[in-house]
Amino acid sequence: MKNNRSSYLSTRRDSWVEVNIANVEHNINELKKFIKNDKKIFAVVKADAYGHGALMLTPTFIASGVYMLGVASLDEAKQLREGGFEQPILVLGAAPIWAFDWAAENNISLSIFSEQHLQAAQQAFDKTGKKIQAHVKIDTSMNRIGINPNNALDFIRKIQYTNCIDLKGIFTHFACAENRKITNEQIETFKNIVEKIENKNNLLIHCANTATTIAYQDKLGFTNMVREGIGLYGLMPDLPSDIEKKPDLKQVIGLKARIVNIHNAEQNEGVSYSYSFIADKPTKIATIPVGYADGIPRALSNKIIAKLNGKKIKQIGNITMDQMMFDITDIDAQEGDIITLLDEELSIDNWANELGTINYELTCRLKVRLPRVYVR
Repeated sequence: MKNNRSSYLSTRRDSWVEVNIANVEHNINELKKFIKNDKKIFAVVKADAYGHGALMLTPTFIASGVYMLGVASLDEAKQLREGGFEQPILVLGAAPIWAFDWAAENNISLSIFSEQHLQAAQQAFDKTGKKIQAHVKIDTSMNRIGINPNNALDFIRKIQYTNCIDLKGIFTHFACAENRKITNEQIETFKNIVEKIENKNNLLIHCANTATTIAYQDKLGFTNMVREGIGLYGLMPDLPSDIEKKPDLKQVIGLKARIVNIHNAEQNEGVSYSYSFIADKPTKIATIPVGYADGIPRALSNKIIAKLNGKKIKQIGNITMDQMMFDITDIDAQEGDIITLLDEELSIDNWANELGTINYELTCRLKVRLPRVYVR
């Protein structure tokens, strides 16, 4: 066999996700070019850092100057704390009220926006003697979670005078960053509230995601922190159509697998379930051990372009749960050779465009059973 599997990586699968740490550092530096007034940087590491591996990438974020980490749930926050990270963490989603005491004991900031949250914070304080660290979430038209803007000031004042909550910040979330009219309206709503808050000098005021960091910084002088998500991982969010200057981002995620079988199909023979591919000539086929159970959508069957020994190859037949096949006719290859499905050249955006979805969804789909290999 040409390549010794164990000499390249010590996993027990012949397929893996490859994560380029140098590209993470590059992307942070690129985004810093768009961040004005020395704002703090908040790294969104929810969904296991969008499928890239939160525990492995967090040291890089911290070393690159990230101040705060964002997760979706207390379970994700717990993973970071157990990993030894002491940085401020904010749970961006709605935390269950029965877990507020754990958040208080572990210095986890919660998003709060209801009277129930205030009651739960008081109960947690009575139980632990520790204040809940909190960021008030204002719903400026996302219509997902958050307090109504009309009630926000009274809610914030109430928190400032309570004995059980340590108010750390105020934030909102943009619904359509690619649409200037809608986003400008959300910014104005949020700004009008922030300007009326008393004693706000020590509060973290944040609303900018990657898209608004790039496209709206001239309107966000009243904020002091930016939340970077998809851009950290080298992928571009939807932006307003008039944007000309963009960061030079590099895709962080790669996907590779070794050929486990090579065989020949005769003309007119079918490949895989339902014979969605019929060979129109004698065809050499390579099989790799990765499929839709690993997060590669079955709807990409017969649509993926990959690379083998420097040449482009096409995936053929329906993608199965654990395997897929490629046409490698006219390519000199053998079992053990590596097929690259994703890298900086083979962007996951190509898959997203083919499926009519977003790159975020597809990076999060690449499942835990695919080993992560970290490279520079």
